[in-house]
Amino acid sequence: MKLPPAFTKNEKYIYAVIETPKGSAAKYDYDEELQMFKLKKILPKGQIFPFHFGFIPDTKAEDGDPLDVLVLLDELSWPGCIIKCKLIGVMEATETEDKETKRNDRLIATANASDKYNQIKDLESMDPYLVEEIENFFDTYNNLQKKEFKVISKKGPDVAKDLIKKQLVHGNG
Repeated sequence: MKLPPAFTKNEKYIYAVIETPKGSAAKYDYDEELQMFKLKKILPKGQIFPFHFGFIPDTKAEDGDPLDVLVLLDELSWPGCIIKCKLIGVMEATETEDKETKRNDRLIATANASDKYNQIKDLESMDPYLVEEIENFFDTYNNLQKKEFKVISKKGPDVAKDLIKKQLVHGNG
């Protein structure tokens, strides 16, 4: 599977590769070696992904994986779907496992095709309850894996874009 670049040509938008669709209790991961998606785990009863979860292609974060992105979109999706998105911010966060703490930021974006979420400019203009729900999901998701997830700060789209540029593996293209 050929992955797209991180950014569109004009760098106005990003591409997100969806690993786990909204509403799924099955967590999928992209296996770069196999170039396929594989089932990683099943979440406990009652827990599902609140939105589409995936990664930014051609990036590598501190944890060794591509940068994570949560895409606000209510319509159906599937593992491997490529969604053109507008960045609205980043939850800068740490993840602690076995007394080792690493950065594990979560980019937040809206799907360009979504009229419902497309009007959101940044995390500050989002419904604060929704932002809290997203943060609580990541906290609970990590706690179930015996990890501590802690949001350090919430920043806007410019910081999110700069983060992607710093984590690019090959440049955009």
